[in-house]
Amino acid sequence: MSDHYDALETRSADARAAALSEALPRQIAHAMANTTHYAALFAGLDAGDIRDEAALAHLPVTRKSALIEAQGTHPPFGGIVATPMAQLARVFISPGPIHEPEGAAPDYWRFARALFATGFRAGELVHNCFAYHFTPAGSMFESAARALGCPVFPAGTGSTEAQARAVAQLRPAGYAGTPEFLKAILEKGDELGLDLGSIRRGHVSGGAYLPGLRAWYAARSLTVLQSYGTADLGLIAYESEAREGLISEEGVLIEIVRPGTGDVVADGEVGEVLVTSFNPVHPLIRFATGDLSAILPGASPCGRTNRRIRGWMGRADQATKVRGMFVRPEQIAQVLADVPGVGRARLLISAAEGRDQMELQVEAMNASVAPMLEAALQARTRLRGSVVMVAPGTLPNDGQVIKDARPAPS
Repeated sequence: MSDHYDALETRSADARAAALSEALPRQIAHAMANTTHYAALFAGLDAGDIRDEAALAHLPVTRKSALIEAQGTHPPFGGIVATPMAQLARVFISPGPIHEPEGAAPDYWRFARALFATGFRAGELVHNCFAYHFTPAGSMFESAARALGCPVFPAGTGSTEAQARAVAQLRPAGYAGTPEFLKAILEKGDELGLDLGSIRRGHVSGGAYLPGLRAWYAARSLTVLQSYGTADLGLIAYESEAREGLISEEGVLIEIVRPGTGDVVADGEVGEVLVTSFNPVHPLIRFATGDLSAILPGASPCGRTNRRIRGWMGRADQATKVRGMFVRPEQIAQVLADVPGVGRARLLISAAEGRDQMELQVEAMNASVAPMLEAALQARTRLRGSVVMVAPGTLPNDGQVIKDARPAPS
């Protein structure tokens, strides 16, 4: 039995680059021809020129706010879905609201690869505790399990006692759901004196999978791995038995950029996750997830060769209200673009005597640019703030462009 879902997972760097050089221009041309959003956003672009990541990095970013605005103006999909409604299998509504299409292809959301890496195999019953209504998570994992040949119990969310009794009676081998809910079910089973030992593995998503919870599952000899995805994109990255970061799904391309921009950062630097999807139904290109992560160097010890990310590290959308006005990471990026010769920056928001204060901390060798930075900060944000120059490499590598240090309201 293979340790990998398919041969795509172990491709050489040259094979990946060759496949990308064909897939990128094809997907961009498809998006331009079949969605009004990308026809307008990429107007004048020759899709044939975008054959690698360096060329892709010059294209504009599409943000979740653009989906919400477009769908609100031109429902249901705002000109960003390339497939007619009649050809879809399902339509979901996630908070925003954002309308998400599900195509008719098996394992449309591509989570089968993640379940396989966790150890799910054909014939094993899966206890699926993701929600089945409005949002797509339940469908994501049911279609993935079915693609592997696994029958599914659609447990959904709800009563831990009912869940525990169903596990005791149906004897599923695997669990799919949020990280904490499996623990709650197992603890309820212990309380009721039920045998829930049939569950030997779990795949979790939709919440933080913290070290203490990992240790709790390990103490019960359970294999519980995680994945990272969104309702817009489906699976983005998944954990393997190596447990060293999350491996990029084969149907997407991940970039890490400085929050508020489309500028790619160096491997290891924390930034916002951008994803280009090769899904023909919903062709999202340089889609900003709003999540923070970083590229891990090298390949996974498990033999999969695609790039890895550190996992979810917080939110990139750090918009903060200062003196009644919102300040956003993209404004700080504009400030830095206005003044040459500076590196990373962080805007520190504090309060003194009941008044908001802004301090822009900037990595630079030349302190003489401070007055230009102060002027640019005021011009871009319409707010006054001070500038403090710090040595290159001083600011924390955590992706925070705006840090709100004001005390929480009592």
